[in-house]
Amino acid sequence: MTRLLEFIVALVIVAVLGVVVGVAMPSTGHVEREMLISKDLRQVYDVFSNFRRFPDYTVLRSFDPKVQFELSGKAYGPGAKIAWKAGDPKVGDGSLEIASIDPGFAQISDAGKGTIVWNLDNAWRGEDKKFTIKLERTGRSQKLVKVNWSYDVSYGFNLISRFSNLYIHGDPDALIQFSLSNLQNLMAAIPNIDYNKMVPSIADQPAKPILFVSTTAPRTLDDVDTASDKAMAEIQAAAKKLGVNIVSPRITFTTNWGDQNYTFDVAAEIDSTTLKLNGQDVEITAAQRPSLDAAAPAEASTAAAPAAADSAAPGSKDKYGRIIVDGNVKAVLAFGGKALKAEWNGTGAGLPQTRQMLAAYSQTHGYKYDDVTYRAYDIQVKAPVNNKGTIEGYDEQKFEIYLPLQGDVPDQTPEQEAGMKQPGLEEAAPAGSSSAPAPAGTAPAPASTAAAAQ
Repeated sequence: MTRLLEFIVALVIVAVLGVVVGVAMPSTGHVEREMLISKDLRQVYDVFSNFRRFPDYTVLRSFDPKVQFELSGKAYGPGAKIAWKAGDPKVGDGSLEIASIDPGFAQISDAGKGTIVWNLDNAWRGEDKKFTIKLERTGRSQKLVKVNWSYDVSYGFNLISRFSNLYIHGDPDALIQFSLSNLQNLMAAIPNIDYNKMVPSIADQPAKPILFVSTTAPRTLDDVDTASDKAMAEIQAAAKKLGVNIVSPRITFTTNWGDQNYTFDVAAEIDSTTLKLNGQDVEITAAQRPSLDAAAPAEASTAAAPAAADSAAPGSKDKYGRIIVDGNVKAVLAFGGKALKAEWNGTGAGLPQTRQMLAAYSQTHGYKYDDVTYRAYDIQVKAPVNNKGTIEGYDEQKFEIYLPLQGDVPDQTPEQEAGMKQPGLEEAAPAGSSSAPAPAGTAPAPASTAAAAQ
């Protein structure tokens, strides 16, 4: 009987001590980690301001490779949500929602710092759980971004939950630390370029029949212009011979922005999807990826089709399913679907950098693209005028640049939703209007199979 009383007294003492310790423990929990990332501030800000890239850098996928993610709500900014379901109890089910971003994306570069708050709902103990990401431009040349990622939770008067604060350096800390490491790897794959002054939009592009010529030129404005004019003259001659009309400005598909040479296709839309070739009606169709066996020999080739294909009879198709028209001229059904669009006012020197901006913007916002099959292209909507041998308006050209997108794409970019417009030629523009193309290596070079003009 005495031992039983001693045992009961001990339990009471332990319980009282537990209550006293629980009351004495803090009613909130906090943990944070920092990392420096060598990347433009706006890019890091954009990655955290949407959840489309979250599955690519979160450590949750490392804990459970079969975890399933689902996006909902807005595509960007407050109201964007992501939920996950996992079989591993270490991961469990949960969701995140962007509660606030400060300042807005249009002010972040000038402010030099910003704060993004995510609300968390999962099985971890506590209430009012949230992640706070603070970004600040730093470094001697201000080219680094300090990322401070913290977790905060309120335990209130729940004494059991207060004891869980002893383990806050477990799962919450691990999620932040390892996700930051993964984020650094993800950011390293994105072109390090400031696209803050670009105002991109998402445009629906219908499939259009085009005539095109593949060509290569040294990376100078004069050489590119000469090659483009020559290719355009071939297209115009072929259109006249076919009895079809050209109904668009000049279009340029980028195949390879190399160290010394620029490989590209010059194209123009026509007003017919059927061509009369060798006495037969030939329907223009979209290009197709060749089979692996067919593609293998052409890995080292340029955008121009092999000589055997060029000598094929008009009306036949090359291995990409494009119609041989006449000489170097081919026909294909191009575009089709949503594309990320930007505008550039000035000489063609700004086009490579603008294409690179679109690629970086697409990656930070989680828009998928395939620059092998669906290559970036630009449309010259305002060309210089030859006035009695004098070129006028060369510095006042206008281009629309498109990056075709794949998969699930929002209807609008954040800039579109905000009603922003691209500045004109006399205002700030997305890329420098220098007299020569951007330095080598500033834009990704698609693989040779990008010859499919789509």
